Amino acid sequence: MARTPRITNQQILEAARQVFLQQGFGASTLEIAQQAGISEASIFKRFSTKEELFFAAMGIPEKPLWVSGLESLSGKGNLKENLIEVCLQILEFHRQVLPRLMMLRSRGNALPELGGKEPRPMQDVKVLTAFLEREIEQDRLRPCDPQTVAHILLGSLMNYIFLEQISSQLSIPTAELPLHSGDRVTEVSPFVQSLVDIVWQGIAPSQD
Repeated sequence: MARTPRITNQQILEAARQVFLQQGFGASTLEIAQQAGISEASIFKRFSTKEELFFAAMGIPEKPLWVSGLESLSGKGNLKENLIEVCLQILEFHRQVLPRLMMLRSRGNALPELGGKEPRPMQDVKVLTAFLEREIEQDRLRPCDPQTVAHILLGSLMNYIFLEQISSQLSIPTAELPLHSGDRVTEVSPFVQSLVDIVWQGIAPSQD
């Protein structure tokens, strides 16, 4: 008896993406399984929850590159340059993710309920705040309110991408764009450079 061809995770994600884009998070995993030609149980052998499947299918990593890299930057190198690099990564992350979420919203499709968890933007604020607190403790920043600085940076970057998206006249098939979460961002955005320059004036250590 011939063995049934093994379906790859990527094939499952492609099927899930098609269904989620049509119906939003409210789509049933049974329908996704039928689209992929597998059993519903097979999906949950690869993805522990429906939320995990959704974010993987939509190319939204659970832990973005900039979050993963913050710990390794703590207390090392030139802090201003580190902030520029982190802001560039945040900008690129939202440039990839926001169009997909806006597409779902524009179609009236549901997004995952976060339940008792904090919204993702607030989690990001906490992560960046903790990083800035460690830099203050090491006298690499002057004493300041790190949470306010985190809000300024993240809020400015997210707003920049939001305005960029709603003012764009291009029709971009965002659902098919790959999310290169492992790539290092090297091109310096004039906006990011100016943003960090302005904020740095208020947080640079006194010896600077």
